[in-house]
Amino acid sequence: MEHDERRRDMPTVAPGIDDDEELNEKATKDEIQRGEYTKVVTLAWDESEPSEPR
Repeated sequence: MEHDERRRDMPTVAPGIDDDEELNEKATKDEIQRGEYTKVVTLAWDESEPSEPR
């Protein structure tokens, strides 16, 4: 049982899903009431050089 609890707490993404579409889909009110939703945070790294002051 302890092993199952650890696996449930590990973040996972199912292979083959369309990340952009699936992860950005909003949970329904019913899913939220049942606790069947996950908060998704998207991070982006901006590699552009800052512009120099003029």
